[in-house]
Amino acid sequence: MTKIEQSPHGFEEQLLTDLKAHIVRRPETVPAARPVGHRTRFLRGWRLAGAFGLTVALTAGVLAAQTMGLGHQPPPAASASEILRLAADAARRQPELTARPDQYVFTESLATSRERPDAGPYRTTRVQLWQSAGGVAHPQARYRPESVPDGWGDLRVLRPSDPADPRRELDELPSPAYHGDLPADPDRLLRYLREHPVDLHLPDGADEKAVYGSENMPYVTARSMLDGYVPPRALAALFELLAREPGAVVVPGDVVDAAGRHGVAVRMPGVIGGANDFVFDRDSHVYLGTRRSVVRDGKESPESAVARLRIAIVDRPGQLP
Repeated sequence: MTKIEQSPHGFEEQLLTDLKAHIVRRPETVPAARPVGHRTRFLRGWRLAGAFGLTVALTAGVLAAQTMGLGHQPPPAASASEILRLAADAARRQPELTARPDQYVFTESLATSRERPDAGPYRTTRVQLWQSAGGVAHPQARYRPESVPDGWGDLRVLRPSDPADPRRELDELPSPAYHGDLPADPDRLLRYLREHPVDLHLPDGADEKAVYGSENMPYVTARSMLDGYVPPRALAALFELLAREPGAVVVPGDVVDAAGRHGVAVRMPGVIGGANDFVFDRDSHVYLGTRRSVVRDGKESPESAVARLRIAIVDRPGQLP
C-alpha cells in the first residue's frame, strides 16, 4: 500500500450541474464538434460519491460559518493563473502512485454542508471512499459525523442513479479512477480532453454538438478528473491547462478549508447562482479541495466544502492504508 497525505484531488458534483445549465442555455457554435458517441465517462465514480457525501443525512458536528469564510482581507498579489501554475509546480513534487486495474483508489475527505443552502447549522462528515482503479467495480464508501470518532456507518456500494428517475439505481460501472494514461504536456492534454469529454448527462432537447464542441468543454472535463488519481506530471499539465482558462479570479482574503487548513482560493468560471472555488495551501500551493457558495437576494453565503485529506492505492474496499 502506498499513500500521500493531503493529496490534491477533488471535485464537486454541483459544479458540473451549473456548467451544464450554463452551456445548454448559451450554446456556442464551434466548428468540428465532437461526435457524441465517443465521450468518456470520467465522472461516474466521484460524481456519485461526492454528491452522496455532501447530501447524506449529517447527524452531528456543527461547523462555524467562518470555517468556510469568504475572507475580508485585501486580495493577494498573485493572479489566478499564477496560483494555478504554482499548483502545477507543487504537483510535480508529489510522489507517484501506481495501481493495477483490480486495485482501488482510496480517498478520505471531510465534507461540510447545510441541510438547506441558506439555513441551518454547518455540519461536517468524514468520508472514506474506495473507487475502482480500473473501472471494474462500483465504488464503496462509509461515513461518520466528525464529532463521533466511533460513529462509522457500514460500508455501502454506490451506484449511479437513472437521470430519468433518480430513485432508480443503475448497474453501469464507473470510469477508471486511476488516470495513468493522461498526457503530461498541456497542449497534448488539451487535445486529449477535446477528444474524450466528460459525460454531462444532458437533458432531452439539448444541443449536444454545441455543448460538446464548446471551447469551454475541455476545461470542464479537466476539472472533473481531479476526482480520481492523476499522476504528478499529468496533474501539473492539468493545472497549467486550467491556468489558461479565461474568467478565473482569486478570492480576496485568507481561506480556511473544511479541515481547518489555511489557503488561497481560485474561483472558477461558469457557475450560475453561486460560485465554486478551488482551494490551495497558501504556502505550498498543494490543492486541498473545493468549496461552494450560493447567492440569495444578492448576498453570497457558504453552502458546502470538501477537503481532501489523503489518497492511497489499496487492494480492496474497506482496506485502510
